[in-house]
Amino acid sequence: MVKEEILDFWLHGSKDDFNAALNLFKGKYYSQALFFCHLSLEKYLKYLIEKNCKNSAPFIHNLIQLAELTEINFTEEQINLLSDINNFNIRARYDDFKRGFYKKATLDFTKKYIKITKELILWLEKQSQNQ
Repeated sequence: MVKEEILDFWLHGSKDDFNAALNLFKGKYYSQALFFCHLSLEKYLKYLIEKNCKNSAPFIHNLIQLAELTEINFTEEQINLLSDINNFNIRARYDDFKRGFYKKATLDFTKKYIKITKELILWLEKQSQNQ
């Protein structure tokens, strides 16, 4: 793939996954909505790595490690939020974590993190335009 195709893949994947999170939320599939919030951020961070850095985006899912590779300065609060959202990837995938995660993924909890995800993506878009 050429660079533009790679960028398009990550950027549109991020937007599609955030829309999936919104649709899952509307359908009351809260834990799945949170998982797609993670995916959306992961893909946007990989988009920024591909766009701004010499190296290709690595095959990892850790949002904090990906954030570091973007060479963007995140606040401590943003890193803490990414750390929280990292858990949505792990807890939604593995059966031994799923039961506890389902109980945690309430309407209010999910609404909060959908809002946070949207705010982080909007902030990342601004950072991307400034580079």
